[in-house]
Amino acid sequence: MPSSGRNEAEFLALIRRNPVNAAILARLQTLGLPQLYLVAGCLFQTVWNSQSGRVPQDGIRDYNLFYWDADTSYEAEDAAIRRADQLFADLGVRIEVRNQARVHLWFGQKYGLSRPALPSSRSGIDQFLVVCTCLGIDPAGQVYAPYGFDDLSAGVLRRNPRTPTPQLYAAKAADYQARWPWLRLSDDQEHRPGVH
Repeated sequence: MPSSGRNEAEFLALIRRNPVNAAILARLQTLGLPQLYLVAGCLFQTVWNSQSGRVPQDGIRDYNLFYWDADTSYEAEDAAIRRADQLFADLGVRIEVRNQARVHLWFGQKYGLSRPALPSSRSGIDQFLVVCTCLGIDPAGQVYAPYGFDDLSAGVLRRNPRTPTPQLYAAKAADYQARWPWLRLSDDQEHRPGVH
């Protein structure tokens, strides 16, 4: 299933084959949220679906938006969530909107682990459990891929050294392999430097 390495243009073209991604990206600017990115599963899972010969949006559970706003009140984040719900209501998918400035306030209660306050949306992307899933696209269509695209294209699952939670990584990797059996665990757990 894996293919050779991708570049940013190839990645964006592939992501937009998923009509939900394309629609979200076309409307993203309308939300007006600071440091806004479309992130996570809807991106890398679209790639894996395409590599597997599946419909690009097949089995994608939700579409995640990260932003960063110094207003860490529940009310401010809730207002952003409600705006997104209205903007994307016709797409018929689950949209999750999260202010990365608030993550440290709830992360410990949800996962039993403490986490420092994040200084930006990119910091949130940097800390995804699996290296090849550290991806985001902003409203201008600019890609943030701190580790590049090689592991993503090759179907390599590598633990992110920035998130020292091997048990969470193992569970995530097992879930991905159950859904895309051709994915493989990295022989080593060091990340490959990518393009920022």
